[in-house]
Amino acid sequence: MKAHKVVLAAALGLLFATAALADGMIVVPRPPGPTAPAAFPLAVRYHHVQVEVQDAVARTRVTQEFFNPTSSRLEGTYIFPLPPGAVLSDFAMEIDGKMVEAELLDALKAREIYEDIVRRMRDPALLEYLGNGAFKVRIFPIEPHAGKKVVIRYAQVLSGDGGLYAYTYPLNTEKFSAAPLEEVSVKLTVQTTRPLKTLFCPTHEVEVRRKGDRSATVGFEAARVKPDRDFTLYFSTDDKSVGLSALCHRMPGEDGYFLLTVTPAFDAGVRVQPKDVTFVLDTSGSMAGDKLAQAKRALGFCLDNLNAEDRFEVVRFSTEAEALFGRLAPAGAENRARAKSFVAGLNPIGGTNAEEALALALKANAVSDGRPQVLLFITDGKPTIGETGEEALVKKVQGANARRLRVFTFGIGDDLNTHFLDRLTEATRGARAYVGDKEDMEVKISAFYEKIKSPVLVDLRLSFGPWVKAYQLYPKELPDLFHGSPLTVFGRYNGSGGSVTLEGTLDGKPVSLPYTADFPARAEGGAFLPALWAAQRVGYLLDQIRLHGQEKELVDEVTALARRFGIITPYTSYLILEDERARVAGGDLPRENQTLNAVPSGAGFTAQMKGEYDAMRGKAGAPSIQASKEVEALKNAVNFAQMNQGADRLQYKDEKGQTQNLAAQARNIQGRAVYQVGSNWIDSNVQNMKNPKANRLQFASAAYFKLLEERPDAAQFLALGRNVRFALGDVVYEIYE
Repeated sequence: MKAHKVVLAAALGLLFATAALADGMIVVPRPPGPTAPAAFPLAVRYHHVQVEVQDAVARTRVTQEFFNPTSSRLEGTYIFPLPPGAVLSDFAMEIDGKMVEAELLDALKAREIYEDIVRRMRDPALLEYLGNGAFKVRIFPIEPHAGKKVVIRYAQVLSGDGGLYAYTYPLNTEKFSAAPLEEVSVKLTVQTTRPLKTLFCPTHEVEVRRKGDRSATVGFEAARVKPDRDFTLYFSTDDKSVGLSALCHRMPGEDGYFLLTVTPAFDAGVRVQPKDVTFVLDTSGSMAGDKLAQAKRALGFCLDNLNAEDRFEVVRFSTEAEALFGRLAPAGAENRARAKSFVAGLNPIGGTNAEEALALALKANAVSDGRPQVLLFITDGKPTIGETGEEALVKKVQGANARRLRVFTFGIGDDLNTHFLDRLTEATRGARAYVGDKEDMEVKISAFYEKIKSPVLVDLRLSFGPWVKAYQLYPKELPDLFHGSPLTVFGRYNGSGGSVTLEGTLDGKPVSLPYTADFPARAEGGAFLPALWAAQRVGYLLDQIRLHGQEKELVDEVTALARRFGIITPYTSYLILEDERARVAGGDLPRENQTLNAVPSGAGFTAQMKGEYDAMRGKAGAPSIQASKEVEALKNAVNFAQMNQGADRLQYKDEKGQTQNLAAQARNIQGRAVYQVGSNWIDSNVQNMKNPKANRLQFASAAYFKLLEERPDAAQFLALGRNVRFALGDVVYEIYE
């Protein structure tokens, strides 16, 4: 024990100059020489993570290369924070190809290191991992102008709740790295004994490749980035043809949030329903050239991929509309060949008679035997012949549809009435997509058709046990369930219980699938759920404002949700800025409690955001299309990367003339947003508190560390910096330097 204390004291007795972290960090002393700089961050050249998951056991291999930019030979201590809840079964480490012995620290010993770094370096960032263990090893030498490769291997048993497992990797590095990481990648292979259902990553935009009923690969890659959140993947297994898993988050005194994932079995044994498909193609003069050529190729792909029992129709329209068959025809080889010949002979000429085209499509689908019905509507212009009013056209489709036909619209170019196309899909529980002049229409339409080619259940509904009330579910209207395309549903709930039933239609007959799913009175996991639920609700409310007019109640709710959960877009930022400006002017909000007041020359930036908000409500043109795409993406956001739509247009210059981004000023902690305001951080919850108790503590003081000991849940807030104002219970804590 005495020897251990000497080693630990030596490691912590270094004159800490800086820390460079990827998932791990190298703490180094000040280099020799009286003129040596006080800080010389080690750059991270690359950071690769490979994970093999077999049922509930995950084996992780981490490869990093640090770079010493100085002319001095350095000595350092490498520290790797353990993932939350990790139970290690084995551990190995190598440096530059040689195996080395490292020390495994429990949570108490790791805490000593983290707190000592806070005291010596006056950097609280490592408090993010308070309560977790760590690896520690001495590294020498770190040669000048050279790299140092570190490889870690460890295994852990994953915790599962109701068949839902979570793997977390500590990727949150932005607060530690002095420069963007040149290369970051995370690759997971998941293999399970039982059929694999849910694969869901709420933290990052990932690519998922299924390799069978019990195997999948999940990948994330980025370059020149500073990752700012840990990586988490959820997965579940069960033997049902359609799997359902539930994840909840609920704090005392509040209604809960939930996520349901509905996933058809991957294997070919799943019953796929025959469907009816009507392809409606605009062949007006404006489609001349590459537009029509791409559309023809895309339709050719769709025709080649009709299922054997499907039926289909092709309608082309310009000044007038023309149907190929005049009915839904069987998808045999002869009819597909006839359709491909018809499509190949189409020429662009005339106006845009959308009314007649829709009438022919509805006529073909008038008689239904319970099959799913899909209409793909491809156009590059506004209706110019026949009925041109969006309201009347949508009502005609609604009147004939009887909630059966799903309309999926593809708008091409900028000369479009987005309100018409968007309301058409809204009224029929379809979906919309827009293809820019520089985008590949063929790829986009083909990829979409691949997702909807094989319906499993249609006309979906969810019902919950008698003691649970679920509300504000998103998507608002559940889409149909297709093979290979899982469905995610976010919602709120009160009460508690353990059942949910999925109802739908299969081959025209009702189907009811009961599941056990716990909705507890308290659930501290899934802290990401409130923000993702709020993103989808904000997207839905913005769409209502776009398509049906601005109402004060909608604007107020968008403003409150966006501020509370950090959903910062060009549209929501304008509402927050205006709301806080008015409340400060009226004396209802202390200036220091604003969340977005770090923007200099606020009037100019606010005017820019107002222009974005006004354009969002426009009916046509490029800004309207951009808004439609971003709001639709927000309505379907399933990870944090999708929450801040339009973030590239939120840049501004700070007081030092440096480029900043408004969307990057928010962090989501314990289910709500905390905002960076200059050198300070402000918890969005502070604005909602009436006459709170106040507790002002100096950074790194005895009282500061006492708070950390008494309230471990304060650690995530304290990790943000030296000047933080946040709420816990009925107390507002203010940390000052």
